[in-house]
Amino acid sequence: MRKISEENIKHITELRKLGWSLPEIKKKLDVGYGTIYRYANNVAILPAFRKEWFGKRGGSFKRRLMLEQKARDNAKELIPALSHKEKMIFMAALYWGEGNKKDFNLLNSDPKMIKIFVRGLLELFNVSTDELRVSIRIYDDLDKNKCLNFWSRITKIPINKFVSVNVLKGKKNGKLIHGMCRIRVKKAGNLLKYMLAIRDTVVENF
Repeated sequence: MRKISEENIKHITELRKLGWSLPEIKKKLDVGYGTIYRYANNVAILPAFRKEWFGKRGGSFKRRLMLEQKARDNAKELIPALSHKEKMIFMAALYWGEGNKKDFNLLNSDPKMIKIFVRGLLELFNVSTDELRVSIRIYDDLDKNKCLNFWSRITKIPINKFVSVNVLKGKKNGKLIHGMCRIRVKKAGNLLKYMLAIRDTVVENF
């Protein structure tokens, strides 16, 4: 780690009190962001300079929103729609990364992933809702009923159809706020083979 002088540390704290942003301090002192953050993070901005400092933060926020919108626009231009085949390839890639390789099931805390996975099984692979086995894994500081209702909305499977709720010891509130959801397909040996075959065929052709 590059050693920083006491003089530069003093400059960082003084500039921060005056409402200087991290990029501005870096340009002025030619010091790394990590070092600046370490010495400036807990420095209070003087009241007379807070309005200006908040204005700079707003500018950064607006730039971030613009970049995010540009990325979304570029993505929509690249992918105006997905064909049936492309959706199946996406499902195989998703399962490759997150699914179990011996028994057909996928466990995750991301509601978007679970929603897409269930929808893909039903619409692309002709799995019926009666073949789905939904279970959740939560920690004992989470509200069981709220988690059940949440995953029922995501999967569109009634709570009374869930096969189990596994409550683990630990405090995860704020990290896994809804716990995790497992989607398993009953007697899906052939489906697992097909999913992995799609994956292998994509790998061969990549």
